[in-house]
Amino acid sequence: MDPMISISGLSKTYASGFHALKDVNLDIKPGEIFALLGPNGAGKTTLISIICGIVTPSEGSVTVDGHDIVRHYRATRSLIGLVPQELTTDTFETVWNTVKFSRGLFGKRSDPAFIEKTLKELTLWDKKDSQIMTLSGGMKRRVMIAKALSHQPQVLFLDEPTAGVDVELRKDMWGLVRGLREAGVTIILTTHYIEEAEEIADRIGVINNGELILVENTAELMRKLGKKQLTLELHKKIDAVPAELSQHNLELAADGGALVYTYDTQADRTGITALLRDLHEAGIRFRDLQTTQSSLEEIFVSLLRTDT
Repeated sequence: MDPMISISGLSKTYASGFHALKDVNLDIKPGEIFALLGPNGAGKTTLISIICGIVTPSEGSVTVDGHDIVRHYRATRSLIGLVPQELTTDTFETVWNTVKFSRGLFGKRSDPAFIEKTLKELTLWDKKDSQIMTLSGGMKRRVMIAKALSHQPQVLFLDEPTAGVDVELRKDMWGLVRGLREAGVTIILTTHYIEEAEEIADRIGVINNGELILVENTAELMRKLGKKQLTLELHKKIDAVPAELSQHNLELAADGGALVYTYDTQADRTGITALLRDLHEAGIRFRDLQTTQSSLEEIFVSLLRTDT
């Protein structure tokens, strides 16, 4: 099966000399949900903007359904729907007219039934005659999605779609995304939230400093990222980890006042029970314990180190 999106040797250097993307290579399959993870400034939005024809690449090529994004701009743009991070809408226009106008921009014939269906799926039907300026932030986000879907694209980009939105909209959005995938739409989303990617995506790509450092099936990547740390605050400081605890790969912290144990949350056994037993037998007492999960930034640093 040919890829819906094929990216080859893609790089972007701005006039300031900033290298936003560096030799990105990626194929995205038809009908899959692909999540792109990365910290701020990693290159996520630049990559999306190039594919959508908003930003011109410095090097490399991109095709959408076999069409080159530069040579066949109109064809590729008509295949794509984009929901950007920013809420950019015609504030004095009504919801219905805004979505209808967006459909017309792509030369699509008028289809009131389709627009009605889209607005109902996004819980916007009762707001169809409201001016966008009167809507809440969450409702405006729904309008942005309706506009992106108005011309029935084969590819939908969602750039940080749940940033600043409520739980209800998030659930509605993921239900809509799953329905679109079932209809054959290819979906690419960017997010800071690992749990969102785990919930919805078939594959996940990790980008940092403009480089795509890893692409894997969601289940496999979440296994790698699903690690937590258990920190035990000791009653008395110790100079070193006792030899009888070496099997647990403990790290000494807080100048000998704490032990840190890293474990896999998705493994059959965390090993915590055995650790606590061995600590007791070694005569090491602790006054408190807490668990933490690595931040996304820390995970990226770890992945970069592994990659290099």
